[in-house]
This record gives sequence, structure tokens and C-alpha cells, in this order.
Amino acid sequence: MRILLLFILITNASILFAQGDVFTSYDIFKMKHIGEVAISPDGKQIAYTIATGRDFSEKSGPSRKELFVLDVASGETKSHYKKDKSFHHLSWTPDSKSLTFLAKWFKEKKTQIYTFDLSTDSATQITHSKTSIEDYDWNPNNSSIAYISTIRDTSRNKWIKKGFNAEIYEEEVPEKNLYLYDFATKSTTRLTKGIAAYTCQWNPAGDLIAAKISEKNLIDYQYMFSKIQIINPKTKEVTILVNNPGKLGGLAWAPDGKRIAFISGVDVNDPVSGSLYVAKVPNKKDFTQLTNYSQDFEGSVTHVEWRDAKTLIFSADESVDVTLNMRSIDNDKNIPLVEGGTLVFRGFHLNNGTVSISGNTNTNPGDLYTMSLKDKKLVKRTDINPWVAKKQLGKQEKLSYTSRDGMKIEGVLIYPVGYKAGTTYPLINYIHGGPESCVKNGWSTAYSMWGQVAAGKGYFVYMPNYRGSSGRGVAFSKADQGDMGDEEFNDVLDGIDHLINKGMVDKSRVGIGGGSYGGYFSGWAATKHTNRFAAAVSFVGISDQVSKRFTTDIPYESYFSHWTFWTHEQFELVFDRSPVKYAKGSKTATLILHGKEDPRVHPSQSLELYRALKLHGKAPVRLVWYPGEGHGNRKNPARLDYNLRTFEWFDYYLKSEKVKSEKPSKDLDYGVEIE
Repeated sequence: MRILLLFILITNASILFAQGDVFTSYDIFKMKHIGEVAISPDGKQIAYTIATGRDFSEKSGPSRKELFVLDVASGETKSHYKKDKSFHHLSWTPDSKSLTFLAKWFKEKKTQIYTFDLSTDSATQITHSKTSIEDYDWNPNNSSIAYISTIRDTSRNKWIKKGFNAEIYEEEVPEKNLYLYDFATKSTTRLTKGIAAYTCQWNPAGDLIAAKISEKNLIDYQYMFSKIQIINPKTKEVTILVNNPGKLGGLAWAPDGKRIAFISGVDVNDPVSGSLYVAKVPNKKDFTQLTNYSQDFEGSVTHVEWRDAKTLIFSADESVDVTLNMRSIDNDKNIPLVEGGTLVFRGFHLNNGTVSISGNTNTNPGDLYTMSLKDKKLVKRTDINPWVAKKQLGKQEKLSYTSRDGMKIEGVLIYPVGYKAGTTYPLINYIHGGPESCVKNGWSTAYSMWGQVAAGKGYFVYMPNYRGSSGRGVAFSKADQGDMGDEEFNDVLDGIDHLINKGMVDKSRVGIGGGSYGGYFSGWAATKHTNRFAAAVSFVGISDQVSKRFTTDIPYESYFSHWTFWTHEQFELVFDRSPVKYAKGSKTATLILHGKEDPRVHPSQSLELYRALKLHGKAPVRLVWYPGEGHGNRKNPARLDYNLRTFEWFDYYLKSEKVKSEKPSKDLDYGVEIE
């Protein structure tokens, strides 16, 4: 009996220890993150920031940043700044002696450019712009700075002060101009007018500027109609370089200034700016596509830099992996530098043969890595979250299966912690937004991605890259065009059936959630496919495709990249792909959450879904507004609320034995101390 009692005590203690050692919602807010990374022009030093979220007992605000500089040769890292002052857009002066950034220091009310002396850890304000600076690039000759700033029409200010504050929609958008600050004269000159400039980059000679420019300063124009234009600072002449075929991504000058590499969609209907091109400077508006999706490369290019005047380095999403590649502009051979499955990252930095990467894995939230192009060895330089290694994490892997129409679908699957083969578990499907995006097989846990927190609670988490996602080439990303929510959602259902048929998932305990387009899928699951889902969480999601297309700030993007026809041309089809049409009889418990200031998916979309389900559904529904938040939550209190509230909803309807016609309490125990 004593032996049995001892065994029971040891077993219970082990269970308690295991439960306490899994990843929790609160661990999300303990994580540190590599923020900005900037490599010096000589390639010898790498500046980077580590961001740490504020404690919940403090006043809500941006994460705190600590500034570090790594000596690449010695591996020595030194902390240079750790205070409350915020800064961003980290870069270096051309001589590699000082850092530069944007900030509002020294009681400035507008964002200015500053230098930061590493020998004294002190900052010097460079510009005194009347309006906030949004982007800048230091002339390689160290003679001037090109920067972008906005100007608002202030002619009505005297009336506004008297209460005549009527707003004229889309007619009072501020101009976004390119300026030149000259060091010798300490004067500022405006280089553009009547167009919207978003990014600027000097050529190596320092006499021309390449800029991403559109006709109007509207987000839809930035997305769909941006072109690369060349500005001559002396003459102020603005000339279009190429009529790029689709959405415009990043660009980079060749070291000899004779070419520009850029990332673009293949045509105006391409949802993804993921193809790599090179254009000569100057040229006759012609360009060469370097990544050929119809042959040996099925992926989406995310960033590009030049190694030399003939060689490019580029990163790419390839299914659930990320690769770093090198290739000559004169042949089609890609040389892998970082193989898929090694590291997940969005972009990289390159100077003088040194590459720096902020990357993560499925067991590591992220660290700084470097590579010399001479030996091509990837070296981990930081360990900013060592405590994560002590956590019990669910196994994570790439999942592939064939959809009902024969298309290969891939995604990422996370197992419950302590998974036992032959046992069925509840499943939460996480659906990414876009749909021109993709989930990678890296760290998959954040405030709005349940990942390892769900695994610690005993859930499978499946994150499918359904057709329409990026990372699989142009044809795949276009495969859902003209009929949103139909075959692409079948890809999700087929993935669920794949797991059910393997005896891993309990088909009566399936949930779904996500934000934006993931929110749309969640509403679609709760209505059109309600028999398949016990619980749904829709975050900033679409519920009525008709009204959404008339209230979003990106109607052209919706038209060209996704539907390819206007609503009035096929009204019935657009409405047929709307969750509100199928709200009657819904049996799925649905939690709806939305930022009240969302310009992308108007908050009325969530109100429509709530009202339709409240009037015509047969299951509990709840609507939560987040004041001051937009298309996703920025502040930590709203992020914690979202994470805790969604898990409470899933736990209640997928795991508990309570009466499912009821709802969990609207009041959360946040579990944090506040003053």
C-alpha cells in the first residue's frame, strides 16, 4: 500500500510538473524579440535591437528596446542603449562609425533623423523637419540625406478650432514627398510634388535616387499601382524606370549602379509580389525576370540584395520553409546558401560579404545569425530566450496531403504535449490571413497564433497553406481567384478529414480561428459548414463580401488580386460567398472580435455576423470590440485579452462537459497584477 501510495504521489507530482512546464499565454509576453537589424557598410559590425514587452502593471505603451552592436570578427556584443526612449529605422552612416535612426528625442514633436555615437552612446539630432520623417537614406558620399515626409493642408485649421471639423473622405490625404537635406548648406529641398513616395534608395554614386512611388497617397495605390521611379536631385526630374507588371516589393541597386533588382507580381492580377526581376539603368522600360515559376522554382521571393555587379542574393518562401539563395544574372542556376528547414526568416541584410539574419525555428522564438559568403557557414550569435528550452513543446512538423481535386496542400501541424498514438484529441485550425500569405514551419506562437500554448492545453493545431497562399508559385496563389471561399476552404476541410481518418482528431471537437481572411474562414466555417465545427473564433474577419468590398480601404486590390470582377457583374456569386447568407441554423459557438478603428475590414463586418447569428443561429455568439485597435491588436492588454478569451472559448466548447447552449463568463481573470 505504501508503495502504491508513493507511486500515486510521484505520478501526480509528475503530471503537475509537466502541466506547469508547458508554454502558457503569459509566456508569450515574456518572450524577447530581435527587432531591427543593421549591418555596417564595411560588414564588420551589426547593430540590432532586442524588444521586451512592458509589464502589465505599467502604463500601456510600445515595447522597450535595448540596442546592441556585434563585432563580427570577435563575436563580442556590447549593449549601447537601454532606456524608455523609442527609436526605429536603424541604419549606419556611410563611414560605418555611427548609427542612425528615426525618433522624437530631445522633446521633438515630429520624428527626425539622429546619429548615435557608439564611443559616447550619445545622440545628435540631424534634421529639423516641420513634419515627421517616415523613411530616409544617407547619401553614400556623406553629403546629404534623402528622406520622405508628409505635408497636410492646414488652410482649414482656423475653422476646425471653431468646431467646423467636417472631414472630406479621401480628399484630405496628406502628400508624401521626397526631400533632400544638404549637410554643407544645412538646407532642405523638396524633390517631388503631387505624387506619393514610400521608400527611397541612393545609387552607389550618390547622384540618383530610386523611389517606390504611386499617383496617390492611398494604401490601395501603394499596394497596386506603385512603380520604381528615378529622381535626379540636381534637376528634380522624376522618370519611371520600369512599368513593373504587378504589386511592387523591395528593390536594390547593383554596386556599379548599372542595374536595379526588384521584386514584383508577374501581372496586375498576381496576389503576391514574389517574382525577381532586373532592370538596366537607364533603360527603355524593359526588364528581365530571373525566377521562372513554370520551371524549377516554386516559391515567392521576399528580399533581394547584390553580392557584386553580376550576382544576387535573395530569400524566398518555399512552401512552409524559407531559403537563402545566390545566383548570377547571366544564368538560371540557384546556389543554396540556407536550405529549407534550417531557419525561418523574412529577410536579411548584406554588406561587404557578411549576411545577417533574424531567424527562428519551431523550438526557438528567434535569434541573430550571421554568415560569411566566403565560407557560407551560418553562425548563431545570440540566445535571447534561453528559458524556452526548458519548456515542454508539442512536436511540430510539415503536413502534406492531397485535396479532393488532386492538388497538393501543405501546412504545419503541432501535436499536443504528451501525445499518445491511438488517442484522439481536439483540434484547433489556425487560418492565416491574406490569403496571399503562408505559415512557415518555424516559431508559431504569438498572441494571435495559439501554437504551443494550445499544444500545452492538449490540442492539435493545424495551420494549412490553402490554395491562394504564397510560397508555392504564381499558379497556386491565383488558384482561388474569382471564387473566394469555395475550393480554398475545401483544402481546410480535407486537411481535417486527413487527421480524422488517421485516428488523431475527434471529429466532434473541431474548432477554427484566425484573423482577417482567417476571420472570414472562421465565419464561413461557423455558417456554411457549421456541421463540421463546434467552435469558431473570427478576428477582424469578413462576413459579407458585398459590403466588405464597398467599405475596405483596398478595393482595387480586392478586384485585381482576388475577385477579378466587380460586385455588380456577379452579385449573386459574391453574396453566395458571404457567411451571413448561411447564418440561419448555425450550430457553431462563435466568438467575434474586432478593433473599432479597423480601416481594412470595417468593424461593421463583425457586427453583421453577430447580428445574423444572434437572430437566426442556434448556438451562442459573442461580439468583443477593442477600442483604439485597428486590423489587429497593438497594445499588450488587448493582446492578452484576445489570447485568454479565445482559449476560454475553445476550452468551453471543445473540452468541457458544460451545457453548450450557455456561454463562458464575459469577465476574464487576467491573472496579472496592476497598480
